[in-house]
Amino acid sequence: MKSVKVNMSKNRLEAFSDGVIAIIITIMVLELKVPHGHHLSDLKPVLPVFISYIISFVYVGIYWNNHHHMLHAVRSINGAVLWANMHFLFWLSMIPFVTAWMGETLFAEIWPVVFYGIVLLMNSISYTILVIVLLKHEGKNSLLADAFGRDWKGKISLGCYILAIALAFVNTYITFALYITVACIWFIPDRRIETKMSDEQQKN
Repeated sequence: MKSVKVNMSKNRLEAFSDGVIAIIITIMVLELKVPHGHHLSDLKPVLPVFISYIISFVYVGIYWNNHHHMLHAVRSINGAVLWANMHFLFWLSMIPFVTAWMGETLFAEIWPVVFYGIVLLMNSISYTILVIVLLKHEGKNSLLADAFGRDWKGKISLGCYILAIALAFVNTYITFALYITVACIWFIPDRRIETKMSDEQQKN
């Protein structure tokens, strides 16, 4: 018997994902405690948590941006995409926890920095799985497949996360610097999907 391909609207998935990401950012900002005092020196104890918040906010923002562009390029989704997206959102929702833990230990303790890296690694892996599932659903000749190409940024990120986790047992500050480096790589706008969609619109 020939299998039937099920196509679903992507609107609810987009709305749900946006809501979860908004909650994640809210949880992170609630971890920022008001300093006790009225001098600049009173900010020193909360500075590591604030720095952790900034880098995590950038990561969440990068994922939201890329997630939005990716879904904008697909025509429909299926059940496999829904579960892959939930898997990705699970690991994204772990960012507030490891952010607070790493910030409170002043980036100097090994395991909070390691677990922060593990969560970032799993975010990267889960997002890659989501991309693979979407590409399988859309097909090899789809706009999404043409836009993603070899995805060198994703491969470099995975390598950097693994290296950073290993280096945490040598120097946690080097590890944190690598986390920032990966964020900088992705912070540079990725125009692949926008370019391909623009080309398609010009053809039509």
